[in-house]
Amino acid sequence: MSKATVNALIKRGISKKLAEKLAKEFTLSDLKKISYEELEKKIGKDAKKVFEKLGRKIEKKEKKKVEKKEKVEKKAEPEVQDEIKAKVLEIIKKKNEYLPESVVNDIVAKVKEKGLEKYLEKIVEKAIEQYNQHLMEPFEACGMVAAQSIGEPGTQMTMRTFHYAGVAEINVTLGLPRLIEIVDARKDPSTPMMTVYLEGAYKVNKEKAKEIANKIEITRLINIAEIETDIGNMKIVVRPNEKAMKRKDISMEDIVNALKKLGKVEIKEGKNEIEILPKEENYRELRRVSEEVKNVKIKGIDGIKRAIIRKEGDEYVIYTEGSNFEKVLELEGVDKTRTITNDIHAIYEVLGIEAARNAIINEAYDTLQEQGLNVDIRHIMLVADLMTSDGTIRPIGRQGISGEKGSVIARAAFEITVDHLLRAARRGEVDELKGVAENVIVGQPIRLGTGSVELAIDVKKLSKLSKVKK
Repeated sequence: MSKATVNALIKRGISKKLAEKLAKEFTLSDLKKISYEELEKKIGKDAKKVFEKLGRKIEKKEKKKVEKKEKVEKKAEPEVQDEIKAKVLEIIKKKNEYLPESVVNDIVAKVKEKGLEKYLEKIVEKAIEQYNQHLMEPFEACGMVAAQSIGEPGTQMTMRTFHYAGVAEINVTLGLPRLIEIVDARKDPSTPMMTVYLEGAYKVNKEKAKEIANKIEITRLINIAEIETDIGNMKIVVRPNEKAMKRKDISMEDIVNALKKLGKVEIKEGKNEIEILPKEENYRELRRVSEEVKNVKIKGIDGIKRAIIRKEGDEYVIYTEGSNFEKVLELEGVDKTRTITNDIHAIYEVLGIEAARNAIINEAYDTLQEQGLNVDIRHIMLVADLMTSDGTIRPIGRQGISGEKGSVIARAAFEITVDHLLRAARRGEVDELKGVAENVIVGQPIRLGTGSVELAIDVKKLSKLSKVKK
């Protein structure tokens, strides 16, 4: 029997006796998956109470019978889809073209949904035409195109910080300052925030959501108590505010335990107040202890200044000012699959480089979209790929990608020209002039686009051919 499971069930409002009975056979995750009928067989009528407390819906047997009937009726659907897919693949093969699997699946789903089987060939032709139009030309300078695509709209962005959409109380950096933060791969965003999604009973019950918010939001002693410095008696008096304590779900015991962590002090607990006496009786020590007492952490996670609960659709979501991704994901009741932060380095440390790459794409795309600027997501994906290609997050600048280019001239063209040229000369570096910047600087055609094709004509052979024709 797991004590953690018992405690978790009691927190959700299940009696201790029933919680112990359940913990003997199930874990919390088992109870979230088990069907109502199975649980009813094991524990009888109490199954209804358990389902209600866990925020689960009871599916009755009659419903299941209906579902089974529907499944029998719909059995033919996959066969129809397979038939359409086979026809689509046949048309593509006949035309000697290519379409990705995801596009083929989308065509099949839409054709089946709208009943457009007789127009199948026209639809596939149009899809091939559209797909080929969107392909990058061979030897296209895709980096230049991506730079223009992001840089040009970037000039129209506002240099302002304003409220995050939907949460008026939290200030979040948006616009150009946020875009600069992303491409510079800054360790600490200027306004870190998190969107914490909840699961189970926590997401539908406001009181449960408040419990999580109280666990997340940092509460210092100054927020829930009056602190007075009595210079005459060389002591500090703490008078807790009962209403604030109740709202934050904090007891006197929590306050005393937090104060015990202070060094070089003696604590005397009264009925409605706590006295703190420094061991060294002098004014300087009293002031030091007074400042420490005010900032004593009673509850919460470091880095999170505020937590605000919002109802979105059928569920409660917590928005936080400040971020501590790792610690928040450890809390019970937090949906680990949907909770997000705007701190890209925190995502990299907790979830890895692929998650960080996706975070860069989402953050940059959302920042541009929020300003009403439509940039093709593939340009942003290219930037994110470059920033994360070596398994770490590198900035786009002299400390990152631009400063690590293979070409000496390209590096020198970006910043601190003389230093780059001197360093390259000392090392004996060779520039093969393969990129755009270096070829522009030396004044020769770029080996991209039309410059990628080299044609040579043998004039003697050409004159012989013209004589033969005559």
